[in-house]
Amino acid sequence: MHSVVISGTGLYQPPFTISNAELVEAFNHYADQENARHAGAIAAGERVPLQHSSVEFIEKASGIRQRYVLDKTGILDPARMYPHYAERSDDQLSLMAEIGVDAAQKALAQAGRSGADVGMVVCAASNMQRAYPAMAIEIQQALGAGGYGFDMNVACSSATFGIEQAVNAVRSGSVRCALVVNPEITSGHQAWNDRDCHFIFGDVCTAVLIERAEEAVASDTWEVLGTSLATQFSNNIRNNFGFLNRSEDSDPAARDKTFRQEGRKVFKEVVPIAAAHIEEHLHALDLQPAGVRRFWLHQANEGMNQLVIKKLVGEVSRDRAPLILDEFANTASAGSIIAFHRHRGDLAAGDAGVICSFGAGYSVGSVVVRKR
Repeated sequence: MHSVVISGTGLYQPPFTISNAELVEAFNHYADQENARHAGAIAAGERVPLQHSSVEFIEKASGIRQRYVLDKTGILDPARMYPHYAERSDDQLSLMAEIGVDAAQKALAQAGRSGADVGMVVCAASNMQRAYPAMAIEIQQALGAGGYGFDMNVACSSATFGIEQAVNAVRSGSVRCALVVNPEITSGHQAWNDRDCHFIFGDVCTAVLIERAEEAVASDTWEVLGTSLATQFSNNIRNNFGFLNRSEDSDPAARDKTFRQEGRKVFKEVVPIAAAHIEEHLHALDLQPAGVRRFWLHQANEGMNQLVIKKLVGEVSRDRAPLILDEFANTASAGSIIAFHRHRGDLAAGDAGVICSFGAGYSVGSVVVRKR
């Protein structure tokens, strides 16, 4: 069995941002149009009017201040309210693969590696652009990597679940170097016309390079002390969009089948699950939460992260648990990886940290690392 390290991370950041003020202006315009269109039904009590959103509501509910997106004009068009992406031919690189390659190349460069060094590519994300061929295999080919690749989806825990697969493959010796890529084009499965969730998501892509410790050449490496995964079924976060929808003859006037959640239930139920999972994982490694220098938590909601860290160490600070969702919003599986990518440079050799995700499923994944 081999010791395993994270030797590089990469981040693709889209070119456009949408502020809360811009988002609110577009949503409120949309709400006014819909209310005018259904004025008769509203007056008759057959339909509830859409409420306006506000910057204050968004920031109080989530801590989010802006988000990065791949397309801005379609989202902010009250007549459309979703992004516009040009269709690509089969011989062109797909959009998910394109941003995946960008993040992967940055992770490889940080680790002092090339695509030829990689023997395994996992594309782990909350939604896939298509069923097949796998985006991972497309990314593998574009990077000139060998071995094999596959896609996987565990919603917001996809990155940590993918990391465990990569760690196990490297530790067992089946591959020497593995790449986990998380292209999250969340704007494509966000209900931008739903006041309760129109502000939640942003686009991004992260990548993590994992290899044998004895072969790593990078100066900044993190030994993986252990990984732990758990799932527990819940209906409180769902995305029902899929290939069978067209066979179901659904009501065309109904809300679309993309992301929806029972936010208050999720908040109440997931916080204790995540905190207990981290504590149990650390205990199994003979570590205590108080001895962990940094927690890179899933970036869905500021209040949720504050409660998780308070349960673990009794205090709340951005130094102990950095926040990036104020800038990036919820980026599904990529959030905890962005936090790790952005906020690890100040730790000293021997410092321990926890990368943790939690979300739909419910699913929770933790990766305990130590600075070498």
